Amino acid sequence: MKETIKKLNEKFKDTSLEELLEYFLKEYRGRIALSSSFGSEDQVLTDTICKLDKKAKIFTLDTGRLPQSTYDVMERTNLKYNTKIKVYFPKSSDVEKLYKKQGINGFYESIENRKECCYVRKIAPLKRALKGVDLWITGLRAQQSPTREDMYLCEWDEGNNLIKLNPLILWSEQEVWDYIKKNKVPYNALHDKGYPSIGCAPCSRAVKDGEDIRSGRWWWENPEHKECGLHKQ
Repeated sequence: MKETIKKLNEKFKDTSLEELLEYFLKEYRGRIALSSSFGSEDQVLTDTICKLDKKAKIFTLDTGRLPQSTYDVMERTNLKYNTKIKVYFPKSSDVEKLYKKQGINGFYESIENRKECCYVRKIAPLKRALKGVDLWITGLRAQQSPTREDMYLCEWDEGNNLIKLNPLILWSEQEVWDYIKKNKVPYNALHDKGYPSIGCAPCSRAVKDGEDIRSGRWWWENPEHKECGLHKQ
């Protein structure tokens, strides 16, 4: 598999976003999916994918603690592209056990607690969403975080036993927003309020000009810990 991944990275290193996605949507038809948190990068990919293949699987993880603005952009996205993005929720029994163990905001108390919360609300639902999927499309960019600097266009995801495709891995933030404006793509209103990265409401906040774009996520932790586990397993 390492050799396959190496060949894919070499083959598509200079390919445009549209050509890249068109190839993989056809090659993995019925076995490919985009996971979206409705952040700016995911919205770029949703726009491109919907123009290429209306039937392609796009899903999101509703943790139960998302900001209202995320639901608003979800609705606008469904309306614009005449689709219904599939939603996966955490199991209620798992959330009940989490509350019993941690309380409602126990994730602030330790990295272990926060990762357990992320597992219940995001990772476990993700594993259900990826059943039957051989190629997972993400909106990761290398510039987003120190934990993402060594990622590639194509990777093998050992935890989920599939290929992970990061079409925007080398894009700059400016390129993302240029695409959104040019194509009139719906985006989360919190981006206009200083939120470059948006996850659960209790774990996201605005950042100041010049601050790292991921500094508003899990701001009480050190930068090297700022992954929920979706992309570091």
